[in-house]
Amino acid sequence: MAQQTITALYDHYADARTAVGEIEGSGIAHDAISLVGNNADDRHAGTLGGGTAETRDDAKESAKESAKDGTGAGATLGTVAGGAAGLLAGLGLIAIPGVGPVVAAGWLVATLTGAGIGAAAGGLAGALTGAGVSEGDAQAYGEGVRRGGTLVTVRIDPAQAALAPTVAAILERHGAVDLDEKASGWRAEGWAAPQVTAGTGTMGEKGRARTYPTTTGL
Repeated sequence: MAQQTITALYDHYADARTAVGEIEGSGIAHDAISLVGNNADDRHAGTLGGGTAETRDDAKESAKESAKDGTGAGATLGTVAGGAAGLLAGLGLIAIPGVGPVVAAGWLVATLTGAGIGAAAGGLAGALTGAGVSEGDAQAYGEGVRRGGTLVTVRIDPAQAALAPTVAAILERHGAVDLDEKASGWRAEGWAAPQVTAGTGTMGEKGRARTYPTTTGL
């Protein structure tokens, strides 16, 4: 069985954070999980630490400038304050072209920050399609983060395929939103993007977590 990528979008960062903690507790390694959350208005400033205040301010300015001109993926900023473990210990600040400043951690960040790949491949949507997510869904996830949401993505290796339904259930239990419903509302407001479909993926029990076969070695 191929590697799988499971995705879910949240309106609230706290819900995504709780889901990540439970997924790690289920036996999924933190380096197989990724979190990307909107950081508009520097809303997560109180959760970021590490480095000096001057270093953090420089990184913030770099990320903001990158977000404005779309030229790159921005700078990494600090780690979670308070000794957080697992995935969230690596949480930092980057700017994603077309999305803006975000807090992010996990395997997806390497794709977004490595050698300008984020800009070249279309930012967050490009990174997601590279991991097997259908183009329509990837565009909607990127728009969801741009509008203030938080995206969680989990890679499931073939050896842990039996855990995929558990991971999807955890993501849905902690408040993942209905992507189709969200995208429909955005279109009514004038958002134009490919139609959201599950593509080659499958839906969770509530239709709010989506699973795709991974098409690359990400």
